[in-house]
Amino acid sequence: MSLLSAQIEAVGQTLPLRVEGRVAAIVGLTVEACELTVPLGSLCRIHTQSGGVCSAEVIGHRGGRTLLMPLSPPHGVAPGDRVENLASSPRIWVSRELLGRVLNGYGRPIDGGPPLAMGSARRIDVRGASPLERRPIDTPIATGIRAVDALHTCGLGQRMGIFSGPGVGKSTFIASVARYTSADVSVVALIGERGREVRDFLAHAIGAEGLKRCVVIVSTSDDPPLLRVRASRVAATVCEFFRDQGLNVLLLLDSLTRLCHAQRQIGLAAGEPPATRGYPPSVFAMLPELLERAGRTAAGSITGFYTILVEGDDFNEPVADAVKGISDGHLWLSRALANKGHFPAIDVLQSISRVRGDVIDAEQLAAARRVLSLLATYQEIEDLVNIGAYVAGLNPEFDLAVQARPKILQFLRQDAKENSPMEQSRRQLAELAAWIAQTEKGLKAQVGRPQAARTTAQAAGPGGQAPARQEGTR
Repeated sequence: MSLLSAQIEAVGQTLPLRVEGRVAAIVGLTVEACELTVPLGSLCRIHTQSGGVCSAEVIGHRGGRTLLMPLSPPHGVAPGDRVENLASSPRIWVSRELLGRVLNGYGRPIDGGPPLAMGSARRIDVRGASPLERRPIDTPIATGIRAVDALHTCGLGQRMGIFSGPGVGKSTFIASVARYTSADVSVVALIGERGREVRDFLAHAIGAEGLKRCVVIVSTSDDPPLLRVRASRVAATVCEFFRDQGLNVLLLLDSLTRLCHAQRQIGLAAGEPPATRGYPPSVFAMLPELLERAGRTAAGSITGFYTILVEGDDFNEPVADAVKGISDGHLWLSRALANKGHFPAIDVLQSISRVRGDVIDAEQLAAARRVLSLLATYQEIEDLVNIGAYVAGLNPEFDLAVQARPKILQFLRQDAKENSPMEQSRRQLAELAAWIAQTEKGLKAQVGRPQAARTTAQAAGPGGQAPARQEGTR
């Protein structure tokens, strides 16, 4: 966008000077103002009678009144307080100086570092690239996770959902991806997290070296819901800035479920009717709006990994079900695997990458399919194996699945601080596939031999010779 175009757009968003109103009522999370004629999404400031200031955003209009939701605790706000408009569209300042910094939902640094340069202003409520501007997803992106890069390879511009229950290791997973990804820049959005976990995540999960090519946006669970939603849009805007610089960006948002909880609070406070499990329609309108901001364009790419905290480990709860229909694949973190000490706890049979076939060669695709096929075969007979009822030698495919399972599980296990480069993961997958093919060949060569030996022995009789024919025996 040229400088003149940016100025023209700014003029179009300009409101008349000093648009003001008064607080009429405060109901729950919302502040109702009268005589405040500003558009939806406008940023306002409430001046309290005690001299305090409270920022708020317009979330709706009802009955001739403007509904605002505070972006900070509304301490001291009372009817009659003056409300003034600040801007008709929310913006943040972006520049390359954002790398290595930790920002809040306003896009301002909270890490105690030096002030940021102003750079360029960007709106945070824009739509994603148009369909015709998008490029095909045909280039893989490395995550450093062997189970993903080998079996469910992701591509530049893909959107992946990471589904898990609480305590299964999703935060550890995204931290590993942030450290070892092949993307140029990682943008980590921590939405609705516990405050004590943010410092631990930065210091231990990402580390000082990993933070150098990361931008972290934080909005903890005690922030107002509007600020949590705003933080997700700030993260997407930062990604778009670096993408337009010609870089490949990885967006890691944790968690999309808590973001939906924040939007549910906003929607219900604005008077929306509750729908599925109490989620208002605006939640399901927000999801595609946010996820569609990822993708690949002529300039660069934004690859999105979004964690979904499923309630009660229910894979079909409303948010999870909606994300599955929008995203380009998903990874399912299994509590059963985590309880067995298998990390990362990715259930590869329940996971899928819809662009896998477009970003890897035919040899790797065949090897990945063979490994997944054997895991599925073992799952069919697992109960028989566990109770000791399985009999070897009756089905070569079953025998192969039983023999291959320990090697496959060893291949899938990986320490959180271990990086597995993509070429290494491919080579190890090829070696595993070669071992499987060799073992399968040996099992097929043995088919029929035990039965033939038994038939010969039975025909020879106890003495090693065929029994004499007895005539006249009844």
